Amino acid sequence: MTGLTVRTIRFYSDQGIIPPSARTHSGYRTYDVEALAKLKLVRTLRELGVDLPTAQRVLTREVTVTEVARVHADAIDAQMRTLRLRRAVLRAVAKGGEMELMNELARMTDEERQRILDDFFEDVFGPYELDPGFESHMRSVRIELPDDPSTEQLEAWVELAKLVQDNDFRASIKRMSARHEQMRADGENMGAPSQGQMDAFTNSVQEARAALDAGIAPDSPQAREIVDRVNAKWAEAFGVPNDEHLREKLFLHQDFADPRAERYWVLIAKINGWPPVPDTSAERAWLRAAGQPLA
Repeated sequence: MTGLTVRTIRFYSDQGIIPPSARTHSGYRTYDVEALAKLKLVRTLRELGVDLPTAQRVLTREVTVTEVARVHADAIDAQMRTLRLRRAVLRAVAKGGEMELMNELARMTDEERQRILDDFFEDVFGPYELDPGFESHMRSVRIELPDDPSTEQLEAWVELAKLVQDNDFRASIKRMSARHEQMRADGENMGAPSQGQMDAFTNSVQEARAALDAGIAPDSPQAREIVDRVNAKWAEAFGVPNDEHLREKLFLHQDFADPRAERYWVLIAKINGWPPVPDTSAERAWLRAAGQPLA
């Protein structure tokens, strides 16, 4: 009737958890309806992972089933988060990841992960006078690795953590920050790009992608025609003549073209579950090669 073995019922009796209601002349334990209900309750609590001392406190009404359920549900949530994270680490390691590094970075708290990013910001932005809006936007980025990360999200977080701690990458971003500071001091608007500039960039990428797909070499006459069209769009976006001054201006902006900076945003988007950020490094490289002055 209880679904318990005789041995288990005797154990509960010997431990004083559910004593028998009475005994027969032969010494056999007997249980009434109330004891039957208590045995079923203890069985259910044990099946749900509640330990015997807590089950006994429920029987003696020191705590309620509701209170116990809430505490154990929270404990199970924590266990599940841990198990999901372990699963993600193991799957990433199975794909060739570094086990110790994967495990160490995955086990970090949200605050510890953000500290890595904040340290990067302070190093590469702190010494420079940057556009306030630009710097505020960059520093506002948060790492939001979910409790149940996919293998791809965990791999992206590990790659990002290694990237922002790489001294060569930091040196590259510092050079960008120094150039940003100088251009701002020279009167350049270093705030958010205008819609026209964003459209010009999109057009540049599309033109370069079409050229790459068509197999057009960056040193060909067709490439020069493409560069002329791209420059015309940028001239319109900047509101300046389409001349050699514009070409110099565009090459100056290429100081900001470290492909790892774009990779940074690709990884952030993947970690946080944002819409994917396209990788335009191949298109940028083609445009840089095609835009070189003719010999």
